[in-house]
Amino acid sequence: MEDKTIGFAICGSFCTHSRAIAALEAVTAQYRHVVPIVSEIVSVTDTRFGTAKDLLERMTQLCGQPPMASVKETEPIGPKGLLDLLVIAPCTGNTLSKMAAGITDSSVTMAAKAQLRNGRPVVVCVASNDGLSGSAPAIGQLMMRKNIYFVPFGQDDPKSKPTSLVADFTQLPITIDHALQGNQVQPVLLRA
Repeated sequence: MEDKTIGFAICGSFCTHSRAIAALEAVTAQYRHVVPIVSEIVSVTDTRFGTAKDLLERMTQLCGQPPMASVKETEPIGPKGLLDLLVIAPCTGNTLSKMAAGITDSSVTMAAKAQLRNGRPVVVCVASNDGLSGSAPAIGQLMMRKNIYFVPFGQDDPKSKPTSLVADFTQLPITIDHALQGNQVQPVLLRA
């Protein structure tokens, strides 16, 4: 197991939470220290995809500590240099847009700001129904920013949801490896 501290943040996009947990399992198998983080909405919202309680319990079980779920809890990531790398999986269009605009009003956006303050990598695992519409400018802006790396992504259902983008969560471990070396894994755009 590698001796790096990885933050693993989960945002909305509730339909991808099962993929996010599978990715978290892969990350905890590879890295000794994984710090769980959830957005405030995720920490309290039950959906047809599962309950908040079950998600938080599974993350606690995998990481050995309960998830951070507030701006107050994630703010020390920057000053204390707590993480070598932060994963945001899934990263919603809302979070992408806030990061691009420099808005820090949630546990996840604060974790990202805190991490970037230290010049350390943030790995983004896109899951957005408006990735090719309203969130497209944010994706473009973040792709140009230093220390932000994308898990390869593509259209998940071009016929029924033509603007929707979802990352290939199975490529998260290799994306982390590349990001820790300062490189974007390629290709970023998946072929249909």
